[in-house]
Amino acid sequence: MKTLVVLPTYNESATVAEVLRRIRASATHAIDVLVVDDNSPDGTADIAQALADELGGIEVLRRPRKSGLGSAYREGFKLGLAQGYEALVEMDADLSHDPSVLADLLAEIEGGADIVIGTRYMPGGSIPDWSWHRRAISRIGNLYARWMLGLDARDATSGYRAYHRRALERVNLTAVRADGYGFQIEMAYKVLHGGAVLAEVPIAFHDRTLGSSKMSSRIVVEALVLVTFWGLRGRIRARRKKGSLARV
Repeated sequence: MKTLVVLPTYNESATVAEVLRRIRASATHAIDVLVVDDNSPDGTADIAQALADELGGIEVLRRPRKSGLGSAYREGFKLGLAQGYEALVEMDADLSHDPSVLADLLAEIEGGADIVIGTRYMPGGSIPDWSWHRRAISRIGNLYARWMLGLDARDATSGYRAYHRRALERVNLTAVRADGYGFQIEMAYKVLHGGAVLAEVPIAFHDRTLGSSKMSSRIVVEALVLVTFWGLRGRIRARRKKGSLARV
């Protein structure tokens, strides 16, 4: 199965080489990598290009400015679809996602799943480096998203996941505007409400130990506002549809 890992980067010079080597070492079949770099001032793109020249199967897309995680994935997915990839994978470049789990994600895609989410909140999943209150905030956020949007996914904010191309082809990627947590939730919402088959595999999420986190309060607030908006909009549409049917 022709597979592309889309790896957004911004100032990941401390980890990108190890991530790329571990993806290569864990691959059970040919897996290509697209590094989407947002003009990192620390030379991340140059390091990635050196690994591309050494290992092969790696392409570096240099973007002129920092445009965000959601934008990087949208651009990467569009390129991957245009180049005929059957499976497209989201993955962080800071070693928080274990490349050895790639085989589990892709096995589910090969087994018929349209979207496979690496899940922290299922048996076998964990977040060993987080404090109890950070875990609680994350769990509450995921439960809120599930309730508001009617999602079966137990970890809609997880950024370690794989899509079959047929699932992405049903989504208007240009219309997906959220970033960070909001992007992950929006993609799960659109794909799953489009009738996609969901699978989940457990992952251990490790907090980054090198570099600095890109997460901000703005991204968290954006996700909360968007989930509330999408949920309320969906309820209003469902009531209108029910009312229209009742009048027929």
